[in-house]
Amino acid sequence: MRNWFALVSVAAVSAACAGGEKSSAETAFAAEGTATAAEAPAPPRPVVREVTIPAGTTLRLDLATGVASDTSKVEDTVRATLRQAVLVDGETVLAPGTELAGVVTEADDSGRVKGRARVAYRFNSLRHAGDRYDITTATIAHQAEATKGEDAKKIAIGAGAGAALGAILGGGSGAAKGAAIGGAGGTGVVLATKGREVRLAPGANVSTRLTAPITVRLGS
Repeated sequence: MRNWFALVSVAAVSAACAGGEKSSAETAFAAEGTATAAEAPAPPRPVVREVTIPAGTTLRLDLATGVASDTSKVEDTVRATLRQAVLVDGETVLAPGTELAGVVTEADDSGRVKGRARVAYRFNSLRHAGDRYDITTATIAHQAEATKGEDAKKIAIGAGAGAALGAILGGGSGAAKGAAIGGAGGTGVVLATKGREVRLAPGANVSTRLTAPITVRLGS
């Protein structure tokens, strides 16, 4: 009986020791894992640097919104995208598709007596890599073609028709009077007719230039 009790006691002590050793091993392994995780290097942070685009740099653009001398209003928003990348020392700083925004600065329709139709605008901001930058650019202006040749033709036709009618009705003096009346009529037609408008649809190719440098941030 004593021998049996001794054997049971020895077995219990052995099991306790084995359990203690296992618990210690697990604790040591967990501690080692924690230390390894703590020692793992953090991922490198992206390097951000600044690049300055100098004044005078040409911006080749595609209009995203149309402009017109007879429909645009001063302060209307004008949007465009870069058609060609902007490079500094051979490196692309602004990629094609970069968005620009600006405003209409002038919009004059052709009228009937005043000069040719004209529309003008400039850009004051761009968006790059999620950031907005203020910019200043030269004004882009478009003016309708002159119609002086067509106007002179209308007056001449009016004078010629009047002279012919005057000659039929009153001879030489009638021809002179008819020419004067016909010419005046031709002038009236010119004054009563609006000239050409200037209109640019979305997608139109335009160009401007920076009038002040701009510094943008590039990530690597």
